[in-house]
Amino acid sequence: MRILVLGAGALGGYFGGRLQQAGAEVAYLVRPRRRAQLARDGLVLESPFGHARLPARTLLAEEAAPGWDLVLLTCKAYDLGDAIAAIRPAVDARTAILPVLNGLSHIDRLKTEFGAGAVLGGLAKIQATMAADGTVRQLNDWRWLTFGELDGSMSPRVAALAALGAKAEGMVATAVPDILQRMWEKLTHLGTSAIGTVLLRANTGEIARSPGGVAFMHRVLERNAAIAAAKGHPMPDSFMAEFRALFADPKGGYATSMLRDLEAGGRIEADHILGFLLQAAREAGVPEEIHEAAFLHAKAYEQRREAGRLPRG
Repeated sequence: MRILVLGAGALGGYFGGRLQQAGAEVAYLVRPRRRAQLARDGLVLESPFGHARLPARTLLAEEAAPGWDLVLLTCKAYDLGDAIAAIRPAVDARTAILPVLNGLSHIDRLKTEFGAGAVLGGLAKIQATMAADGTVRQLNDWRWLTFGELDGSMSPRVAALAALGAKAEGMVATAVPDILQRMWEKLTHLGTSAIGTVLLRANTGEIARSPGGVAFMHRVLERNAAIAAAKGHPMPDSFMAEFRALFADPKGGYATSMLRDLEAGGRIEADHILGFLLQAAREAGVPEEIHEAAFLHAKAYEQRREAGRLPRG
């Protein structure tokens, strides 16, 4: 299988490297600085499942050309437009595009740009980071890549990717017939976590230890579950029990990457997560005032960031 990975950072570098080890022909579509780093040092993975230093074939945007079975799209949602422009020359009729972005709004955008038949649904569950020297470090034992056809079929291309992933050490690649349900489940808990941790500027345990914190998080969870149900994807009882327990745990320390990015003064996925859920709440007739407050908070932060008015640490 010929796989083009957009970027060679925490997600792209890790999953691309593991698929490369499994026998895939992998190339990384990168910027000049990352290309120089990879040419000098190789793709370096540090992981509980085995360290590796791999030769990395790289392409710059102007070198992209067709001939790929799969494009693995691992960008942040706010970079989606640039990512589409970068991969467009590499996509032809045989190419499947597997995005592992947070949320759901990117799916319609990709279908519009490349055709519905080209786009898979996907989820990544991994904690990894890329150090300044380019090393990709896996931070715990999360290593899941889940994907499937949006129409629910178990096609030869998803079966082939699952078979390849089964040979890869340090990752669990699973093809599923209900990827949209899985994506709505992730958005329901991620959206709840993002609304709570961003709006209240605290992790889940700190919120749970605050007066009314558990009730607040449970209220947001119920509203997001109602949104998903209105879209045809009700949350299973086991899912709701799991996340009610998570949000009620006073010892919990979970904080979203959106909160970490915000506190670091970085860009955030406000529109893709919070804006999407606000619009979906309105469409579903779900009470929206908490969603509206979280989205407004995030957009006001973006205004301050653009004006250079964030506090300096």
